[in-house]
Amino acid sequence: MTSYKKLEAWKKAMLLIKEVYFVCKSYPKEELFALTSQTKRAVVSIAANIAEGIGRNYKKDTIQFLHIARGSLYEVETLLNIAVMVEIIQEEKFRAFESIIDEEIRILNGLINSYEIRTELK
Repeated sequence: MTSYKKLEAWKKAMLLIKEVYFVCKSYPKEELFALTSQTKRAVVSIAANIAEGIGRNYKKDTIQFLHIARGSLYEVETLLNIAVMVEIIQEEKFRAFESIIDEEIRILNGLINSYEIRTELK
């Protein structure tokens, strides 16, 4: 069984958590239980679902959790986009996140495809 800690997808998700938590410190206090909280939960969900999926005994379960992680990644992207729209963060900061997110999407898609191919071969 592959250790989730060795996966580039998990490592990149952990980096994204660190960056998102840092930027959320600058969010207004009135967003603490709204945009701040939802963004933090969504970004943590990416790494957590990768780890949980890899820990499952069945490839179909692994694939399902990787899909959930990818969905959370898109959620984070949307929430950061909203933060730009309502002028909580600047466009240039979002672009830095977008670069990390785009790379993570490619990595996760590759991982999902890899598991789907292995499942089809059995």
